[in-house]
Amino acid sequence: MKSIFHALNRLKVFRGLTEQEFAWVLYDVGNSAFIMLSCSLIPIWFKSLAIGTAPGQINSHQATAYYSIAVAVVTVIVALLGPIFGVLADHKDKKKVLFTTAAALGIFGCILNGFITGWLLFLIIFVFTKICYSASLTIYDSMLNDITSEERMDEVSSYGFAWGYIGSCIPFLIALIAYVLGPDMVGVLPDMLSKGIGFTVTAVWWLLVTIPLIRGFKQRNYVETEGHDIRKAFAEIFHTLKNIATHDKKVLFFLIAFFLYIDGVGTIIDNAINIGTDLNLNTVGQVVFLLATQVVAFGGSLVFAKLSKKYNTVTLILVCIAGYFGIALYALMLSSLLHFAILAFFIGCFQGSIQSLSRSYYSKIIPAENSGEYFGIYDIFSKGASFLGSAVIAAVKLAGGTINVAVACLAVFFALGFLFLRIADKQKAIR
Repeated sequence: MKSIFHALNRLKVFRGLTEQEFAWVLYDVGNSAFIMLSCSLIPIWFKSLAIGTAPGQINSHQATAYYSIAVAVVTVIVALLGPIFGVLADHKDKKKVLFTTAAALGIFGCILNGFITGWLLFLIIFVFTKICYSASLTIYDSMLNDITSEERMDEVSSYGFAWGYIGSCIPFLIALIAYVLGPDMVGVLPDMLSKGIGFTVTAVWWLLVTIPLIRGFKQRNYVETEGHDIRKAFAEIFHTLKNIATHDKKVLFFLIAFFLYIDGVGTIIDNAINIGTDLNLNTVGQVVFLLATQVVAFGGSLVFAKLSKKYNTVTLILVCIAGYFGIALYALMLSSLLHFAILAFFIGCFQGSIQSLSRSYYSKIIPAENSGEYFGIYDIFSKGASFLGSAVIAAVKLAGGTINVAVACLAVFFALGFLFLRIADKQKAIR
């Protein structure tokens, strides 16, 4: 890793990153490849398996609803397990062990998904993979307190998302080519081989850029308590939740705000392809514009990384929330591929920044030694929000409503998130 670090550190954009910061940033590069696949080709592959008239197959509306339900199941499970993993990870030398386990299982599930032919089993393995992916992120986010200083958190976190977006394009392009050559398009590759290539390349990329963090991470912050069984973990979680609810109003109101605005962000990302599919837009065109979104998000995240040196973190998050409020309302007029391209562009402008700045801001207002536990709680609000958003999409679709109306409903969450973040900013921090 040292040779890679020294080579890339010569580039202007990486200059100034420590080896620990660089290794941490690389994991965003790796895991983003899977999430890019989840937001683009995985829903398409799922629907190709699910939709049809053969026994056991379902219609398009049912497929969209079931996929949303699967995403909702993931978010509920992760929200419940995240704090437990976080508490366990806060003990000395446990972050690396738990992180490695979660990442390894996620990578295995990603490979396995490429060779499944039944839509129900495909969805089950996807749920498993995304749970492991999300669990690894809980611990990964908490590592920010271990690998950098408070003054550099905004910048380092933004670098992670920025390079995650651009790095994910490399395996995704291979997966996209495999899809285009598959039976749904050109027909040169059989279905199994096409999907297998897409998932395997993504998994291998995820693995390779994860190794530097696994090898080089050193846990600096940890709790000194004895024992770390599940019963004690629950006791610690309830104690912390009580403390947040009664004393730490800054963390409380931020988590409420985060719950509200990240709901819309996560739901829009998870359903981007479903939006285009329901509007009968060209599939390849959708995927190309989503790929372009990664490039826009790369630039947007770097811009906000620079702005974070000059402007208050909360101010920048508020700008991002306002941008997403406009995006949700814009969904009402979506009817063409051009409209979809405009939507994708503006999503890219704010997508990485709102997530990276939320992560770094939260890291600043929580106790460093309990960062795993607090990021587990962070996941309750993050994944719980995604559950609510996905439930809204599913409810509107099953009721016969359009995807346009379903997405526009998310504007309410952005408006309320904006309000509660303003309230949080006025509270005194008690770390």
